[in-house]
Amino acid sequence: MILGMSTATYTFLHVLISLIGIGSGLVVMFGFITGKRLDTLTAVFLTTTVLTSVTGFGFPFDHLLPSHKLGIISLVVLALRSLRATSSILRVHGDGSTSSELRWPSISMCLC
Repeated sequence: MILGMSTATYTFLHVLISLIGIGSGLVVMFGFITGKRLDTLTAVFLTTTVLTSVTGFGFPFDHLLPSHKLGIISLVVLALRSLRATSSILRVHGDGSTSSELRWPSISMCLC
């Protein structure tokens, strides 16, 4: 039992969250490439990616595995990326245009 669920149910939930993250990440990546802001899907991507990493730590383990190290790195990178996104949410210029300085780092984040 993990958090009151069977291991199979917990694994299904973990995989489902992961697939939602992958799908939303692909849509967000193509939105960035085409110059379209998809704020809601970006939030879904970041949230599900964090949830995937966090739920990965819920599985039973005896010692620190490479997957745990990757999960820790992923959570740190996501935290930094989320802070960067919320602190400078594509600055709007006087002419109404937006800065695209976050576009390529965001695309690389989706690819990771």
